[in-house]
Amino acid sequence: MALLPAWAPVRCVLFDLDGTLIDSAPDLALAADAMRTARGMPSLPLEVYRPHASSGARGMLATAFGIRPDAPDYQALREEFLGHYARRLLHCTQAFEGVAALLATLQARGVPWGVVTNKARRFTEPLVAGLPLLQGAAVVISGDSTPHTKPHPEPVLAALRLAGVEAHASLYVGDDERDIAAGRAAGVRTVAAGYGYLGAQANPHAWGADVVIGQPGELLKLLDPA
Repeated sequence: MALLPAWAPVRCVLFDLDGTLIDSAPDLALAADAMRTARGMPSLPLEVYRPHASSGARGMLATAFGIRPDAPDYQALREEFLGHYARRLLHCTQAFEGVAALLATLQARGVPWGVVTNKARRFTEPLVAGLPLLQGAAVVISGDSTPHTKPHPEPVLAALRLAGVEAHASLYVGDDERDIAAGRAAGVRTVAAGYGYLGAQANPHAWGADVVIGQPGELLKLLDPA
C-alpha cells in the first residue's frame, strides 16, 4: 500500500457497495445461472461470474449468455435476471472479511460513513435492512437516487450534501474504475479497493486513485498516517 500524501483530517468515508463492502457475487451469479439452466444450458461455476459482478446485470448476462446491452432481447433478459436476483438478495451475500471491524471503528471514532452505489434502490434498501453492519450508514445513495450514475460525480456529491461534509475532507472507496472517476470528479480523495471482484485484466493502480488498498482494514492506516 502506498503512503498517503499529507491530507487534511478525514471527516467522512463513502463506499461503493458490491465488491467493496459486501460480496454479493454468489447471489448475482445464482440468478444468472438459474436462467442458463432453465434454458437447458450447463451451469457455470461462481469463479466465472465473480470478476464481472461489479457490472451487475450487464456483467452477469454477458457472462451467462454472451449478450450485449444493444442486443434486441437484452432488456427482456435483464428484467428476468432482476426478478431472479430480487428473490435471492440475501441468500449468500455477506460482508467481506474486515469490513465489520472497519465500520465499527469508524463509528467509534465518530467518522460518518455512507454508501454510494449504482445498484437500484429496490435492491439497495433490502440489503441495507438485512445486513446489520450496514445499518449505521449516515447516507445511502442508490443508482436511481439521482439523475446520473457513476462515473458521473452527482451520486458522490449528493452523498456529501446529505452528510453535510465537504469534498476535500472525504474519501470514496470503490473496486471499479467508475468509482474512482466519480470520486475524482466530485473532488474527494479516492481509494481503490484492490480486492473484491477484480478480474485478471483489472489494474486498479491505473485508475488514478490516490491510494490502492489490498484489504478493508488497510483503510484505517489511511486515517492514521505516520
